[in-house]
Amino acid sequence: MVHAWTIATIVAIVAGVVGFFVVLRGAAFVADAVPQGAFAGAAGASLVGVSTLLGLGVFALAGALLIGWLSRRSRSDVATALTLVVLLGLGSLFLSFTTEYAPEIFSLLFGEVLGVSTNEILPIAAGGLLCVLATLVIFRPLLLNSLMPELAAARGVRGSRMELCFLVIVAVATSMTLPVVGALLIFSLMIGPPAAARSLTSSPLLALLISVLVAMATVWTAIAASFETDWPVGFFVGVLGACWYAAGRIWVSLRSRRAVRDT
Repeated sequence: MVHAWTIATIVAIVAGVVGFFVVLRGAAFVADAVPQGAFAGAAGASLVGVSTLLGLGVFALAGALLIGWLSRRSRSDVATALTLVVLLGLGSLFLSFTTEYAPEIFSLLFGEVLGVSTNEILPIAAGGLLCVLATLVIFRPLLLNSLMPELAAARGVRGSRMELCFLVIVAVATSMTLPVVGALLIFSLMIGPPAAARSLTSSPLLALLISVLVAMATVWTAIAASFETDWPVGFFVGVLGACWYAAGRIWVSLRSRRAVRDT
C-alpha cells in the first residue's frame, strides 16, 4: 500500500501537469492514442523477452514522433488515427505469436497500482520528474502556442517545434504511467481533472495547480475505495474522472446563469 500511494501520487502529478496542456491544446485524441499504441510495444517486448517498460518507452516515443511527422502533411486527427491503427496492428501481430496473454501485458491495459514492486518506483519517479521539468522549461512558449498560435509565431515560437516537444512529453508520461493506471485509464486521468480545473479558473498557473490537486484526490480516493470494496482501481479512476468533468461543467453553467441574472 505504501508503494501504491507513492506511485499514485507521482502519476497524479504528471497527469495533472501534462493533462493541463492536453486539454488546453485540444489534444484528447493524442492522449488516448499514444498510450494505446504504446501497448503494442509492451507486447513486442514481452515476446522477445526484454523489459515491457522499455517496449512502452520505445513505442510511445515512436508513435509521438510519427504523429508529429504526419501532422505536418495532413490533418492532426487523421495523422493520429493512422498512427494508432499502425501501432495497434503491430500489437495484434506480436500477440498472435504467443499462445497466451502475459499478465503484465493485460495489466498495462487496466492498471496494477496495488501490484507495483520496489524496483519500479525509481524509473517511474525519474520519468515523472523528467516530464514535469520539461514542461516547466517550455511552459511559457508552450502556453502561448496553445492559446494564441498566431501571436506565438509572430514572436518566433515555432508551432511545429512546440508540437513535437509536447508529443515527446506525452510519450514519456505515457510510458511511466501505464503500469499504474493502464492504457485505457490514463486518458481519463489526463482529461477529467484538467478539464475540471479549466472550468474553475481562467488563470493558467492556478488551473495547473488545481489540475494536479484534483488528479491526486482522484487516485487517492480510487485506491482507498478499491481497498475497501475489492473493485478495480481503474474503475474508480474512470468514474471519478468523469465526475470531475461533469462537476466542472455544472459550475460553468451555474456561473453563467448567475452572470446573466446580475446583468
